[in-house]
Amino acid sequence: MKPLLITDCDEVLLHMVKHFGAWVGEAHDIDFTPDGADFANSMRRRDGGPAPTREEMWDMLGGFFPAEMHRQTLVPHAAEALARLAAHADIVVLTNITDACKPARIEQLARFGIAHRVECNQGGKGEPVARLRADYGDPVTVFVDDLAVHHESVARHAPEVHRLHMVSEPTLAPNVPPAAFAHARIDDWREAADWIAARFDAGVAA
Repeated sequence: MKPLLITDCDEVLLHMVKHFGAWVGEAHDIDFTPDGADFANSMRRRDGGPAPTREEMWDMLGGFFPAEMHRQTLVPHAAEALARLAAHADIVVLTNITDACKPARIEQLARFGIAHRVECNQGGKGEPVARLRADYGDPVTVFVDDLAVHHESVARHAPEVHRLHMVSEPTLAPNVPPAAFAHARIDDWREAADWIAARFDAGVAA
């Protein structure tokens, strides 16, 4: 049985926040300065008007996905790392976007040479990770994500999964503390691939 890698996409495989920030500046005249926390608190209108509400923030994200996804760029070394790991493991990209965006995400990743199963999700990732692991016969599994809340969710619903916290946006990473429920924090795919491969080679659940 092959081991299983379940990885997030935005700020793990593809850069998103810097491109979203450029777009909201162009399209909505908003300065976006993410701090690793709430997107809604990172937006300021250039005309001095009231900050966007949470509902407006979600509407803006809906404007970015999928229409502006072409702006996103590949995280350095991500494609090479996945290619290396795919030689011995199954890989699933578990991304928190709507199902309507799934075809665009598959096409987007394929343009960067990443052609693996893609699953969309909303909310915590613990339950979908547990389901995916069961789908593949409960192999040794590694989960990679940039958000601490998802590591906590996976720890609760699939505690046997190895959890790697990665924030691949260099302007954001210094402001994001290591996730308390992750087993490790690595922000570079070259080192991350070694860590993941070591978990797979050991053949032991978390």
